[in-house]
Amino acid sequence: MTSSTSSLRVSRFSKAECVLVLITMFWGGTFILVQHAMTVSGPMFFVGLRFAAATVAVGLFSLRSLRGLTLFELKAGAFIGVAIMFGYGLQTIGLQTILSSQSAFITALYVPFVPLLQWLVLGRRPGLMPSIGIMLAFAGLMLLTGPAGASLNFSPGEIATLIGAIAIAAEIILISAYAGQVDVRRVTVVQLATASVLSFLMVVPMGEALPGFSWLLLFSAVGLGLTSAVIQLAMNWAQKSVSPTRATLIYAGEPVWAGVVGRIAGERFPPIAMLGAVLIVAAVIVSEMKRGSQRSADSEKELEQENQG
Repeated sequence: MTSSTSSLRVSRFSKAECVLVLITMFWGGTFILVQHAMTVSGPMFFVGLRFAAATVAVGLFSLRSLRGLTLFELKAGAFIGVAIMFGYGLQTIGLQTILSSQSAFITALYVPFVPLLQWLVLGRRPGLMPSIGIMLAFAGLMLLTGPAGASLNFSPGEIATLIGAIAIAAEIILISAYAGQVDVRRVTVVQLATASVLSFLMVVPMGEALPGFSWLLLFSAVGLGLTSAVIQLAMNWAQKSVSPTRATLIYAGEPVWAGVVGRIAGERFPPIAMLGAVLIVAAVIVSEMKRGSQRSADSEKELEQENQG
């Protein structure tokens, strides 16, 4: 009986993990696409258009489900949507002036930022491994962004991307907090719609001029909108069954995929920046590692909950 349950559990988790690996590959490839789109559009208008397309795509498949939308789900989706707007908006602003692969590695800092935010906002002090991850991330950031290495001479694009990473960390915390309490489809529609509307509202304060019609803009926005829809649905769905630790280890591959795509497109890092990129990936992995006893206890707890279910 136990062997059968364990087999089913491994199979289910493996399926979810495969989905996360696939979307991580697509996610890594979106950075350079967004950078090209910035040649024909302002950042906030593009983000608004991107998430409008995502909202329509998910909404069409969720019409029946939306009828049961609750006030709690509306609030959850709105909070997550605000974090998405800031995260993707600032990341897109940064892509106007920095390399797509550099943007991806800075964005990956959201992982060690999660325990840091939980400490600063919720008072949950990070353990040993998350603390080491935070230190590695800081060192990697200095090497990646400093023109001569080991300096914090950030450019405006790097600062925007760094703040965007903090917003994405907040998004991850919110998704984890609400997962299991809400309907995935309904909340996804609300969070995508919220991100779209708020992004469009930011066009005027940001002083952006409305772009003219462009096939590049249309195809980029619709294509990335559909990709965003799939990513958000997959994240919300997968985080119900895949532990945060295992999911984050998969997400750690996202900047690597972005780096591969960027290199194919001709982007090059100096050696010192490459070392910084490696440290950031190490920070992502280390910050989510657990001691053997804690990992074993978590596994036993998960199995006990499944047996009770």
